[in-house]
Amino acid sequence: MRSLVTLLLISWGLPVLAGPFSADIVVLGEAHDNPHHHARQAEIVAEVEPAALVFEMLTETQALAYIPGADVATLAAAFEWDISGWPDFEMYHPIFAAAPDAQVFGAAVPRTAARQAMTDGLASAFGSGAEAYGLTTPLESTEQEAREALQMTAHCDALPEDILPAMVDIQRLRDAQLAKIALKVFELTGGPVIVITGNGHARTDWGMPVYLKRSAPEVSITALGQGEAGVAPTGTFDVVEYTDSIEREDPCLAFKS
Repeated sequence: MRSLVTLLLISWGLPVLAGPFSADIVVLGEAHDNPHHHARQAEIVAEVEPAALVFEMLTETQALAYIPGADVATLAAAFEWDISGWPDFEMYHPIFAAAPDAQVFGAAVPRTAARQAMTDGLASAFGSGAEAYGLTTPLESTEQEAREALQMTAHCDALPEDILPAMVDIQRLRDAQLAKIALKVFELTGGPVIVITGNGHARTDWGMPVYLKRSAPEVSITALGQGEAGVAPTGTFDVVEYTDSIEREDPCLAFKS
């Protein structure tokens, strides 16, 4: 929720200073496994005091299990986080704790919808509103090719080339779903709304902000991309910040043996 000072300034008709994350919808990108990124997200959440949080990591059903004020173990169990495939919940818990009064929503695409996108097409999987979010229009060839190349690299050059278009479609589906849920939550709560997601979905050149601006151009949005040790995240963002990097095993080792 907005602070008492902010509400008083608004009621008095005085200007409110706008920080870099002052928008109806604020999208906070991350590298999923970097705890420094999550710590920064928690700081921004505490600063903005959002009416609602939207998580890429939760489905709409999982979000219904949210328990305000719950400790790490309790909330992780409620979300069935251990079987979700996401990194350690201890990194995410401070984000929830930073906005104890915020409503929590999930925007993850269910696996059934992802499979439907691969078999029946993107628009069919998204359902009502596909045209408004641009999902009935093919991407320009240069963007399509760039996205397919990124998918191949992200999967260690181990994907069959004929599956790449479907992989791109699933990413577009996830971007549009994030935008749809964020907009729905903004209309429900009046905002501000903060979206917690990966850098790839936060990018302003082809991520979730593109779909949101297409469907609701009147809604203001600010997107943060987080880099590591001076290395910028891929894509464009309204704000780019940097944290320390972390040690990682080579994700492609399994394909090299």
